[in-house]
Parts: sequence; C-alpha cells; structure tokens
Amino acid sequence: MTSTGIRLHAPAPGWAVDADVVVVGSGVAGLTAALRCEAAGLRTVVVTKARLDDGSTRWAQGGIAAALGEGDTPEQHLDDTLVAGAGLCDEEAVRTLVTEGPDAVRRLIATGAHFDESTEGGLALTREGGHHRRRIAHAGGDATGAEISRALVEAVRARGMRTVENALVLDLLTDAGGRTAGVTLHVMGEGQHDGVGAVHAPAVVLATGGMGQVFSATTNPSVSTGDGVALALRAGAEVSDLEFVQFHPTVLFLGPDAEGQQPLVSEAVRGEGAHLVDADGVRFMRGQHELAELAPRDIVAKGIMRRMQEHGTEHMYLDARHFGAAMWEHRFPTILAACRAHGIDPVTEPVPVAPAAHYASGGVRTDARGRTTVPGLYACGEVACTGVHGANRLASNSLLEGLVYAERIAADIAAGHAAGTLRARVPAPLPRPAHPVHPLLPPEARLTVQRTMTEGAGVLRSAGSLARAADRLDHLHAEAREALYENGKTSEPGVDTWEATNLLCVARVLVAAARRREETRGCHWREDHADRDDTAWRRHIVVRLNPDRTLAVHTTETADFPPTTPSPQAPQRPQEQ
Repeated sequence: MTSTGIRLHAPAPGWAVDADVVVVGSGVAGLTAALRCEAAGLRTVVVTKARLDDGSTRWAQGGIAAALGEGDTPEQHLDDTLVAGAGLCDEEAVRTLVTEGPDAVRRLIATGAHFDESTEGGLALTREGGHHRRRIAHAGGDATGAEISRALVEAVRARGMRTVENALVLDLLTDAGGRTAGVTLHVMGEGQHDGVGAVHAPAVVLATGGMGQVFSATTNPSVSTGDGVALALRAGAEVSDLEFVQFHPTVLFLGPDAEGQQPLVSEAVRGEGAHLVDADGVRFMRGQHELAELAPRDIVAKGIMRRMQEHGTEHMYLDARHFGAAMWEHRFPTILAACRAHGIDPVTEPVPVAPAAHYASGGVRTDARGRTTVPGLYACGEVACTGVHGANRLASNSLLEGLVYAERIAADIAAGHAAGTLRARVPAPLPRPAHPVHPLLPPEARLTVQRTMTEGAGVLRSAGSLARAADRLDHLHAEAREALYENGKTSEPGVDTWEATNLLCVARVLVAAARRREETRGCHWREDHADRDDTAWRRHIVVRLNPDRTLAVHTTETADFPPTTPSPQAPQRPQEQ
C-alpha cells in the first residue's frame, strides 16, 4: 500500500491528544469497538460527528437479526444471507457473523439494551424480507436502534471514556513507515473554522456509517456524507463493491421534489403482514417471488419501480389498515407518528411509498478482523466492506455486523498491543505535506452531486445515465482542481465544503464501479444489462485513489477477496475518471 499524500485543504492542527486507539463514529459498531478496547485497558478516544447518540444506529427501526429463536440455526441464517447477497458474499465472513452473532446480542443485552419480550417471557422475534424464520429482535416496537444507542451511550459515559463530539474527521495521519498515526479532525463551534486538531494513535477504527446523502432522497441522517470512505481513499486504502447501494423499497413518499432524509417505513411492517398494492388495490408482488412482499429488498424495490413505470406514477402504497389502531400504536409507534406528522393515517388509509437510498453494502475493504489495506487502519459497520452483504444486504443484518466485527477489531487491536506489534508509544506522524492539497468544492455543489446521482445512478441505471453522471461529476472535479492549481484558489475550509468534497469523492467511485459492472445483480440494476452474469461478473470491483486523484479501478479474478495484509500489489488497470 502506498499513501496518496492527499489531504483535504484545512488549517494545521492547533491541538492534539494521545491515545492507543481512536474510534471514529458512535453507532453500534463504533461504541462497541470503543467499549471492548477500553475494557482491554487501551486508552480509547471516541470521535463523533454529532452527539454520541445522533448517528445512523438510532434511526434503525426493524431490529437485529440473529438465530435466537426455537428451531432457528446459524446455518439457516447463513443460507438466507447468501441468497440475498446474490453470489458475492464471502461465505466465511457470513459464517462468522451468524455463528458469533447470537452471543454478541446476548452481550449487548448484558450491556443494558432492553428488547421487546413475548407473552411467554422470551424475546419477541419477527420476520423481515429475505428471512425464512422469525429471527429479528426489536425494541420499543420500531425503535430498536434508539434503544441500542441509548444502552451503548450510557455504558460509554458510565466508564468515563474520553469523547469528542461535534467533530468531523478530516484525514488519516501516517508515520514514516506508512503506518497509521491517528487522525485530524475539526470540532464544530459556533460558526468558527479554527477548530482543527489531531488525535495521535497507532490504531484508528473507522465506524463513520454510510453515504446515503450522496443521493437526493435517503433514509440516512444529514451526517451520512461518506466521510470515512473518502478519508480511507485519500489514505491509499482500497474500497470495494461501492456500486451496491441498497434502496429501501418502502420509504414514505413526500412528493417528487422532496430531498434529504425521508421517513422510513420499516421492513417489519411487511413482516407483520402489510401488503404492497397499486392505486387499484392490487397486490403486485404476488407471483414475482415466493415470499411476495417479503422478498429480498432489491426484488421488492424493482417490483415497485416496474409497477410505477407501468402505471406512470411516482409511488405505490403499503396497506396495513387491517392491523387496527391498537397494533399500530403498540408495534409501530414511531412510524405511525411520522406518517401522521405528514398528514397520512395508516390506520385508515394506505401509505404512499417509493424506494430511496438506504444502505451501502460496499465500502472500505477489510479482512475477517476488520483490518484495511492500510496498516493500523480498521473499519466496521456500514463504512466497511467485510464481505458479509455481497450484492445486497439481508434485512437487519447491519446491526449484527456492527456488533460482531467491532468485537473482532477490538480483540485484534488488544492482541497487537499486548504483543508489541502496535507501538507502546504513540507514533510521530509525518508533517503535513505542502502538496497535493485536495481542492474543496463550494457548498452549493452538494445539491448538484445529489441530483446527479439520483438521476444517473439511482435505482435504475444504464450506460447512458451513468455516462452523463460521470461527465457532470468530472466537471465539478475539474472546476475545483482548476481553481486551485491555475488560480491558486479553493473554497474556504469548513464543514459544508469538506462534506461536499467527500460526497463528490464517493460519488465518482460509485459511478466508476457501476459503469464497470455490466450486469444486473442484487441492488445494482442495469437496464441495458438486465441479466445476472456469473461467468463475467461474479467478482468484486476494487477502487483506489491515485496520487494524481484519478481512480485505479480493477476487477478481482474470482469472487474471493485478495488479502488486505501487506503484499506486492496486484496488477492494476488504471482508469482515468
């Protein structure tokens, strides 16, 4: 691995703290990793972009999947996950997930998370799309993420762990040997741009969540701007399978011009028996899949989009009037409140729904212990590509993946620290390079990126739509580069310009991968290549950022991931983007 030397244009750090490990992110993955590292005696600092309890985890409605019910087994959970992943899951990674998952959930409960119980006193388990058994544990009806976040945040605060809230991570620091030496970050003050500092540490765990804000309409909170993936790319790490963005089939439709975070209508609503219907009340998913409305999410999203095209409409409906008011109020109070806030009462009328960007199945490439291709840099949760999700995430596997792989990362860091492979003292980072500084986009470019991605790389993609998207993104990239290198100017450093620049970075990689994959697989739907092609495309697309900011895009020879540990670089086929 060779570092790109690229960093965001930002002021020099004005303060610094030392640690054994810095965890970036405060969702289920980040806080689990931090708690396990701290329990192992490591000086741990948690950096989070908003408040500790304000990441994507708290928005998770459905629940957490694990083989906890009578008659269920990890093997059955594995089979359902492999089917959803459409031939691209790493089977060993999935086996790790489903076998270590039940105990990881029990440890989460021991940490203080309270899940809903059945009348018999055990966990109340439900079904979601792609699952053949009831294995989804939930809390507060449809507030599972909020409960998990509450329990983990309370545990972190109870232990007095050092945290830095309202801090946007900027770039990875490395030492003279190319190893991780910490991160730079900006603490957001009252409109000030002088809060840049650094956390020096030999291990960095990226748990920064997703990148849903790269699209106009998403279920992701506003902080999900792909910061972790962009940081990893600038640090020289590989990312994989970024073309596989899951569009949740049932997001509350707020109108054709609605942008930003949209209310999610959980998979669990269908798991409890809600029906997808068109304006005439016809259940159109019947006959399209053996599980009908409970088919994997890519199949349901495609079914909705096809019906919308046939009828010339912008949404379909989710009908759960037969639940009655009591069930809605007890089982789905959050969704009920969100619908009513927008003038829709699910108790008396069908809910208008349409697909929206939801979850990134790809991300920073890791091995079974969460190690990336940069020594000392780890990744877990949605920012990572562990191989668990393949071409499409099975519903409610994300919280479980965050738990399991965060624990494995903490164990690896603790073992490295004990063995001395992670330095006992904090490494000295290299000085800030004068060049190449990454030019910053103006804040208004964010909206341009989002609309470009929705139009060209949304649920439906084609060679033409992707080419148009690539051209627009390249134009934004070229404008920023020209302003810096020909005119010596760039946008003022700040949260809005850093976020816009990160969004452009991940958008370019996503489009490059989507253009390369000329087939339809999982949640990647190419209108011009409608069939799945295992002979040519049952393999992964891996992307690196070159020092000149072009993208090196290559396809693996098989469906297996190459190792992440240092080794001679595999031949790359650079591709100008």
